Amino acid sequence: MDSDLTPDQKTFRDTTRNFLNKTSSSPQIRALADSGAGTDRTWWSQGAELGWTAMLVPEDLGGGTVSGEPLRDLCLVAREFGRTCAPGPLLTTSAVLTGLAAAGEAHAEAIEAIMTGDSLASWAFYEPSRGWDSSTPGTAADPLPGGGFTLSGTKDRVEAGESADLFLVTAHSPGGPVQVLVPRDTPGLSVTPSWSLDATRRFATLSFAGAVVPPGAVVQRGEAAREAVETQLHNTALLAAAEMTGALQAMFDVTVQWMFDRYTFGRPLASYQALKHRMADNKTAMEACLATTAGAAGALDSGAPDAHEMVSIAKAYVGDKVPAILQDFVQLHGGLGVTWEHDLHLYLRRTACDRALYGTPDEHRRRIAATLEGNAA
Repeated sequence: MDSDLTPDQKTFRDTTRNFLNKTSSSPQIRALADSGAGTDRTWWSQGAELGWTAMLVPEDLGGGTVSGEPLRDLCLVAREFGRTCAPGPLLTTSAVLTGLAAAGEAHAEAIEAIMTGDSLASWAFYEPSRGWDSSTPGTAADPLPGGGFTLSGTKDRVEAGESADLFLVTAHSPGGPVQVLVPRDTPGLSVTPSWSLDATRRFATLSFAGAVVPPGAVVQRGEAAREAVETQLHNTALLAAAEMTGALQAMFDVTVQWMFDRYTFGRPLASYQALKHRMADNKTAMEACLATTAGAAGALDSGAPDAHEMVSIAKAYVGDKVPAILQDFVQLHGGLGVTWEHDLHLYLRRTACDRALYGTPDEHRRRIAATLEGNAA
């Protein structure tokens, strides 16, 4: 699926791949996970210098793309993150930059700080028991005289929440939804680390108890906020699908090599016809994951009318297939596949987390059904 990449895109992908191969090897990822530390800011700043944070920001705000197709370019990075289980907050940072860039010059200073890696930002959208439905945020934004808000409520599954300096928070006000940029040190905001199945990333819960944000913190409000949240949700869902696809590619190669190396009854596993067919099915599914993800990225970049539907198709398909295939790889590795020392469990945990984040397959299928019903009405 990379045969149609431009030379610049290939260079961008290869540069990211080489950097991650050097800095996010299995021992390095495991050491970071065991340390309990959050995001390595120096490492993230080096990634920002490679262009990871520039793709979704227009040139007049200091950003720019490699090919003019920002999401396709960013999917190349996300796939490389999936290949190595890299721990950086690529998805959540991209969601924040999507929102701030849409607001324009009003948040240029924050955009610049996030793009350079000087400031870490995280997207606070998900709420307990509310799923990924963007229409009804439970967090309340009560208006203050002069245009600010007082926030109360809880946000969960906030990636890099422990490390972030800023949070893009969605809330409900009497005038409709609003998005506000909230500094971590805001009085009334507490950040609590939360357990995650994913050993390579950190998540947190945010609690707002009368946190006051000034008028200048407002990013979007009303219908513009609703549309902005939908765009952020679809961008992150697409990038999660790209990450899972990259993880699948990495473990497919590992499993194929294992099947040539492992002998049973005097023959390599790869010589058994039943296993060949099994891996052929997995290879076919992997190509379909690449195709649906690339199709969705192209649809978003071109502004196709069915772009959001394409993203839901990709997230639902990839979210169903990748964790299931990685489970199959665990079985093909026999006893070795269930050991802590083998990297398979890191990838299985990462993709299980990506499957749930930004909409499960069932949630995205319901979105597709709602779109079809709306078109038919």
